[in-house]
Amino acid sequence: MNTDSNHELLERSKGGDIDAFQTLFAEFQNQLKSYLYRLTTDRNDAEDFTHDTFIKAFNKLSTFRGESTLKTWVFQIATNLAYNSLAHKKRWSVNVTEEAKKLVMSTKSLSDSIVSVHNHSPQAIFEIKEHIDTCFTCVSKNLPIEKQVALLLKDVYDFSIKEISMILKRPEGSVKYLISEGRATLTDVFDSRCALVNKQGVCHQCSELNGWFNPKQDQQEALNAIEMKRDSGKYNRNELYNLRAKLVKAIDPLRSKGNELQDILMKCNRMAMGEVSL
Repeated sequence: MNTDSNHELLERSKGGDIDAFQTLFAEFQNQLKSYLYRLTTDRNDAEDFTHDTFIKAFNKLSTFRGESTLKTWVFQIATNLAYNSLAHKKRWSVNVTEEAKKLVMSTKSLSDSIVSVHNHSPQAIFEIKEHIDTCFTCVSKNLPIEKQVALLLKDVYDFSIKEISMILKRPEGSVKYLISEGRATLTDVFDSRCALVNKQGVCHQCSELNGWFNPKQDQQEALNAIEMKRDSGKYNRNELYNLRAKLVKAIDPLRSKGNELQDILMKCNRMAMGEVSL
């Protein structure tokens, strides 16, 4: 859509034309929803926050002065809504996957539901790239919410430092610090736990679950396809992180081939962290 068309739609939107605003909103709606999903790890919450963001943005459109793009302004509204909901929740622990696994193995209804989704859903093709996307989301929830937001906006959704500064209402120097510290924390966690880069890694999401869901898959072939090896010496820390971020950026977790299976795995993680009950 060209700039003139966007300007006309924006003016119509400010005049109360909700259909015109829906056209503008649709340009980044899928990105917004996937961003909210990665923050909340719940499809229904992501849907609700997206809807609430649309309504709030439309109602406040008269306050939009064009000091940023409409997308940045809308992401600011969505981030505030999610932040207020998530701020009181505790950060996930680094061993969330192991805790979720224990829960699943001790609760037949959970393990049966996972197997049922895998066996009957067309959106349950869970291969290496889906594992890494899920893992990235889970590990990022180890971070304080502001670091998680800054990291996702920069490394997954390609917002500039200036735009993130507007979204978080923090100085650009603070945003750079949040991103740097967030990357360092995630890299440290991956270094010690990721079974893809550390042969002694304790996280079995990629190796153990892959054997469960894709017993015939050649794991080494899949690893080669995304340029990863088990030998952690092949890449330096920053390159390994960048590879993960590049892969995650290319996946829409709500539309991936494994999105229904990821939903139920994320629910198990939320249960393990005490956010939802059985």
